[in-house]
This record gives sequence, C-alpha cells and structure tokens, in this order.
Amino acid sequence: MSSSKPFLPWVVWGTAVTLYAIAIVNRSSLSALGPAAQEHFGIDASTLAAFPVIQLLVYAGCQIPVGVLLDRYGSSVLLLSGGVLMMAGQIVMATVTNVELAILARVLVGAGDACTFTAVMRMLPEWFKPRQLPTLGQVTGLIGQIGQLVSVMPLAFAVATLGWMGGFLGVVAVGLLVTLLGFVVLRDAPGLPTMFERMTKHVGAITKRSADLAGAPVTSVTMAPPETSMIPVVNGRRITRPRSNGQEPFGMRLRRLLSIPGVRLAYWVHFVTPFPLQIFLLLWGTPFLTGGLGLSTPAASSLLSITVISSMVAGVVLGPISSRFIERRVELTVVVTLLIMGTWLAVILWPGMPPAWLIIALIVIIPIGGPSSMIAFEVARSHTPRSFSGFGTGFVNTGGFTAGLIGMMAVGIVLDLQGAGSPETYSLHAFQLAFAVQIPLWIIGLLGIFIERRKTRKWMAKYGRTLR
Repeated sequence: MSSSKPFLPWVVWGTAVTLYAIAIVNRSSLSALGPAAQEHFGIDASTLAAFPVIQLLVYAGCQIPVGVLLDRYGSSVLLLSGGVLMMAGQIVMATVTNVELAILARVLVGAGDACTFTAVMRMLPEWFKPRQLPTLGQVTGLIGQIGQLVSVMPLAFAVATLGWMGGFLGVVAVGLLVTLLGFVVLRDAPGLPTMFERMTKHVGAITKRSADLAGAPVTSVTMAPPETSMIPVVNGRRITRPRSNGQEPFGMRLRRLLSIPGVRLAYWVHFVTPFPLQIFLLLWGTPFLTGGLGLSTPAASSLLSITVISSMVAGVVLGPISSRFIERRVELTVVVTLLIMGTWLAVILWPGMPPAWLIIALIVIIPIGGPSSMIAFEVARSHTPRSFSGFGTGFVNTGGFTAGLIGMMAVGIVLDLQGAGSPETYSLHAFQLAFAVQIPLWIIGLLGIFIERRKTRKWMAKYGRTLR
C-alpha cells in the first residue's frame, strides 16, 4: 500500500470536520452579538431568544429526516447541502432588518446545520477502525469548538469593525471556500467517488486506489453493531421482521429503532449533558455576564472564550478515558452532569453577587458537558445496526438540542415576566431565577439515564452483547 492511501482518510475527515467547524460558527453566530442583535432589530429578550430557539427547533426537528436521508444518499450530499443552506441563511441575515426575515434566516441556518454533524459522525466508521472512533469523535467535537471560539471573538470584532453586513458576509465567504473544497475531496467511503466525480462521471485514480482501504476487520476486543434482524417490532400479535431492502415506512423504522434500550439510553445521555452550554454560549452568556454581573463587553467575551478552551481541553481528556473505560462511560456523563448542576445551583442560590472564584468555576465547568455529550454517540454506535446508523445518530442528536431550545426560550420568558427582558433592565436576581429553569431538565434527563441504563443491561445480557 502506498503512503498516499492511509493519508486519504485524514484528508476526508479533515475536510468534513472543517465543514462542521464552519457550521458551529453559523450556529453560534449570535452568541456574542445578543445586545447588538437587539439594537439592530429593535427587539426584546423573548424575541431575541426566538432566534436561536427557532434555529435549534429546526435543527432538532430535522435530525431524524436527515438521518433517513443520510442512510439513503450518504454523507457527502448532506454535508454539501448543509453548507449551501447555511450560506443562504447568513446572506439573508446580513442583508435584512426585518425580524420575520431574520427568523427565516435562522431557519435556513438550522436546517443546514442539522445536515452537518450527523453526516460527519456517519462517515467516521467508514474510514477508521473501531478502536479509533471514541478519540476521533471527541477530536471532531474539539475542532468544532474552534468554530465556537471564532463566533465569540473574531466574529464580534468583525461585526464591530465592518458592520453587521460585512461580518456575516465574511462568514459566508469562508463557508463557500470550504464547501468548494468538500465538492472535490469528500467521499462517503473508500472507493466511492466525490461529488465532482459523480457529476463529471469520471472517477480518478485516488478514488479507485482507496477501495483497498475498505473492509477493515473488526478487532478481537470489539463487537460489530447488532444485526438489523435483532430488533423486530411487535405489531399487534405479529412480529414484523425487517425487510432486506431497508425500505420500511418511517414510523416502522422509528419503532424498531426505539425498541433498543441502548438507543434510548444514548438519547438521554445527549439530552442531559450539553444543554447548559448551549443556553449559556449560544445566547444568554453575554447578557448574564454584562447585565447580570456588570462586566464589560470585552471582559464577557474573554470569559466566553474560556468556555470554548475548557471544552476543547475536556474533549482531549474525555476521548481516551471513554475509550479506556467503556463500561463506565455512562456513569462518567452522570458525574459531569451532577458537577455542572451543582455549580449552577451554587450561582443561582448565592445571596448577592457571586464571588469571582465561583464565576470562574462556572465558566470552566459548564463546557465539560459538550464533550461529554459525544459519549452519547459512542453508546448509540454500540447498539444501533449499521443499516440504521444515520437514522440512529440523528435521533440521538435531537436530545441535547431539544433540552437546549426549551431552556433557552424559558430563560427569555422568565426574564420578561420579571420585567427584566432588555439590556437596560437586566439584573442579577432576574438571571438567577431565569437560569433555574434548567433544574427540571436535569432531573428529567438523569431519570431517563437511570431507567434506560437498567433496561440496556438486561437487553445486553439477553442477546449476549458486549460494548465496543
């Protein structure tokens, strides 16, 4: 095998993960621009919250359809389509002052974003060995956080320097360059053509030689995904077995997928881990730090940058840990969740202004939930049949974003109910009450994990399964 062949998986993954980083920039482009967006559109807190909430609602709602399309059309089509949708959304966002059109822009961004992460995760098992996947999954999330870092400081600086239109069109330009690169580089699996090769109907030598990379054997310490036939669906008194062509109706496929407790467990792991970071970093972090704690905008941006750095460090640490202690990875997410919950409760219940050390602890601990949520996809991969891979990943990915959009909108509503829904009326006490809306979400998510973990252990014992 020539040295160029082993390098190809890294080129494909590098291009895909760069598209994911651009998607994160698009997703979180309002994270440090909350007050600027309120001034630009003349809106209150609830309307501001509607921007990311509608965006995340579209993102979450598209996950399962995207998973179905992913299993049918492959990762390359979804990644490139997502890039085009996000560029269209940001062009609209850059050029309008009408709130309704701005919400349409966030709908387009949410739909494009929905195509990206799931497609990258679906591509990984096609190019890399099972033992590499936990670490690569975390590194994928880590690189995605670079996009978060860009949206916190450089984008805010660009908008302040070049204006609202110039800053957002700059994001569009970068996205266009990376999408064009993906057009000639991305391949769904070894031996399959790029989009450029499909359109020109000419398969290059690199693609032909890459076919030798397919079919890597499963190692002795791993187990292949469960067979599709292991998940029959009870339909009345009849057991309906999966059809060989995989063309079951959507409802049937969903029922079969949800019949596996490990998939439901993965959903709750994703539900409970990332939403505090989404609420804080995508929208309410800057208003809380400036309007609640009285920090300057540059100081708030610096603290938000720390959250991104903390998330990246956590990803580097959690990848090898989850790979080494597969049997304890769910317990690891529970510990992380309790740590985040305890820190937030200390801030919420603190009488008066919280001390600086507690705010720093909050800034450092909240982001750990982001990399922890990647463990959900490791759990899903252990329990989802290959024929359901994209569908299962999409379903699991709805968890955290469902919790995030509920919490994000609830914070804005609680602020408005207290008469503290604008930069002029923000207060620390109002934010403490508003952030308490996270408590029921933690409780629901942890209960889901405890219930489905017990059921998953019984299912594994019944079928003689081991984790991989």
